[in-house]
Amino acid sequence: MKKLSIIIAAALLPLTANAAVDADAAQALMKKSDCFKCHAIDKKKDGPSYKEVSKKYKGKADAEDKLFKHVTMKPMIEIDGKKEEHKAIKSTDKAEVTNAIHWILSL
Repeated sequence: MKKLSIIIAAALLPLTANAAVDADAAQALMKKSDCFKCHAIDKKKDGPSYKEVSKKYKGKADAEDKLFKHVTMKPMIEIDGKKEEHKAIKSTDKAEVTNAIHWILSL
């Protein structure tokens, strides 16, 4: 019985994490970081919509890690055939960045 309760609790962890997302704080950080210049919630701009990003990574074990690296490590991206450095999110607070990532994945 104890194993079953552990399995159930583990299965509910992603739901708990998504419930704890502070959408207002996530969007404020992303606005401050100019993320909405190239991305929108549900429309493609220069970059994919956040709903597209969520769909791409949903259910993948490494989603959070990949997105964290993408928004903090300034990888090279291609826009209209031109390579450029992706801007880093304007926060060094891991909890703030993680909250923004969780918000994207919750869409």
